[in-house]
Amino acid sequence: MDCLYACNSSEHQVSRRRFLGGLAAGTVFGGFGGLSGLIQPAVAQELLKSQKRVMVVWLAGGASQLETWDPKPATDTGGPFRAIPTSVPGTHICELLPHTAKQMHRMAIIRGVNTAEDDHGKGYYIMHTGRRQEPTTDYPSIGAVAAKVLGPSESPLPGHIHISPGGGGFGKQDAAFLGPKFASVTLGDGKPPADSVRAEGLTEEADRQRNLLRARMNSRFTAARRTAETDAYNHSYEQAAQLMERREVFDLSKEDPRNLERYGTHDFGRHCLLARRLLENGITFVKVTHTNYDTHFENFDYHIEQLGEFDRTFATLLEDLDQRGLLDSTLVVVMSEFGRTPKINAGYGRDHWSKAWSVALAGCGIQHGAVVGKTNNNGTAVTDREIHGGHLFHTYLRALGLDPKKNYRINDRPIPMADPTAAAIQELLA
Repeated sequence: MDCLYACNSSEHQVSRRRFLGGLAAGTVFGGFGGLSGLIQPAVAQELLKSQKRVMVVWLAGGASQLETWDPKPATDTGGPFRAIPTSVPGTHICELLPHTAKQMHRMAIIRGVNTAEDDHGKGYYIMHTGRRQEPTTDYPSIGAVAAKVLGPSESPLPGHIHISPGGGGFGKQDAAFLGPKFASVTLGDGKPPADSVRAEGLTEEADRQRNLLRARMNSRFTAARRTAETDAYNHSYEQAAQLMERREVFDLSKEDPRNLERYGTHDFGRHCLLARRLLENGITFVKVTHTNYDTHFENFDYHIEQLGEFDRTFATLLEDLDQRGLLDSTLVVVMSEFGRTPKINAGYGRDHWSKAWSVALAGCGIQHGAVVGKTNNNGTAVTDREIHGGHLFHTYLRALGLDPKKNYRINDRPIPMADPTAAAIQELLA
């Protein structure tokens, strides 16, 4: 549906960029980590299952905690919806999520989030990096961190993919000082990379010679004028060549049509099914964006529609990951840039609210069925176990078996992986 109610900030203007600026052919290793020709298929599958990975479901615009994870029925802020029981005794969520409620034994809820930032862009930054923006240092997103520290070194596929309903492109900025190798590759509308088939009339040998010429010219150029921009450009070509060899991974036409029906034929359904394919094929981090949660007007009608798409699809995704043996090694995070105001405005909407809202998790390293944090009776304040973005980032890293207290070393300067003033949410960790 069209987003006619959002706050018109720049974060809602979707850019459309060409994916990787063009593609070139090359040779790559196939299979998991480039080792498929050296190990038995069953062993390769076990290696894939043991590889840690992350999936983020990004509810863009700011989903309402009151219409999802922390309902407050029969209060002045609660709205028209009931709270329903889940597969975890004593835990209730909003009735707009009946399928997800049946998956709560695989999930956990954090109900005490207070990021104290009601701006879309700043909230986005906090939720992806675990830090506030600083004038002197830009920090890498969780996707870039996962790609760097968890990704197989020989993988022919990018480790950091964003599936978006908008345009595609190469988000070199979200890797910050980790470099363009770990930046996001955005698949616009969940489609396979554009121009990923060699042009008709161009032979394989001609294409190989063309690519060798490009590589020699790039080498001469970068020897004297190497910058982060030239590195990003060169890496985009190298990655594009690898993607061409594995294009079928991104092609949903390879899926059984019955799976498309199970996930839903809408964009979010297709995108989550693609995400599952990518995770199965060894990609370390996948983010799927579901848009139009910035409900300043008609909050309840829009959440009925948006969560109607989200609910069955998300429940199907968790069920599939579990049945395929991947959920125990995949951290799943459902988050936004903030929540929405408990107070219902004159347009039957809810505005931006970062003081008391919720994040949901599932899978790897998480205490399934846990509920951490509490808000007061009408959801206006956190009353128990207040959590901010730094705590979340520490928790993600710990759930993946990483030490968030370690440092990166950038030009001999130590930079902590996570905010050193924060710590993981211990009661949430398995």
